[in-house]
Amino acid sequence: VEKFESRPRQTEREYVSGESHYLWGRRYRMELRHNYKNSVEIKGAKLILTVREASTTQQREKVMTEWYREQLKEKLPELVEKWEEIIGVRAEEVRVKNMLTKWGSCNIKKKRLWINLQLAKKPIKCLEYVVVHELTHLLEKSHNAVFVEYMDQYLPGWRVTKDELNNFIMDRYDQDLEG
Repeated sequence: VEKFESRPRQTEREYVSGESHYLWGRRYRMELRHNYKNSVEIKGAKLILTVREASTTQQREKVMTEWYREQLKEKLPELVEKWEEIIGVRAEEVRVKNMLTKWGSCNIKKKRLWINLQLAKKPIKCLEYVVVHELTHLLEKSHNAVFVEYMDQYLPGWRVTKDELNNFIMDRYDQDLEG
C-alpha cells in the first residue's frame, strides 16, 4: 500500500484544452468544447470533451470519469468471459471503482471482482493481466507458489506486464467512486 501510494502522480487535471489524457495506453490531446449536452469522443489524436460553458473542473472530471467507466465496462465482459473459460472459474460480479492502493481485488466468498477505473487509461494488456490475476484468486487465495504457478500457466508474460503497469505514473484522484 505504501509503495502504491508513494508513486509519482500526474499534475492535477483541470480538464481544459491542451491537456494530455489517455485511453488504453494511447495519449490524446484534450479539446474542450461547449454545448448543452455532455459528451466525450475520440477524433484522431484528440479527445473532445463537450460540456456546458459554465461547467466547473469537478463537473468536467465527473463527465470524464463516467466516460472512462463506460470504456472499461465495454471491454471487461469479453475479457472476463475469455479468462473465466480458460481458467475454469466464474466471477458472480465484476465492478469498477477508483482504488487508491491497488489495480484490482477479489472477494473470494462472493466471487466479486473489483477493477480499478484507472485501468481504462493503461494498455489493454494491463487490464487483461489484472483480470487474470483476480480470477486466479478464485483458484488460490494468497500470492503463494501455487498462485504464481497458475499465473505462469495462464499468462506466461505476466511479470513484464505487471512491472509495466506498476511503472506508469499514477493519476491524481481523491475519491473512491463506485459503479
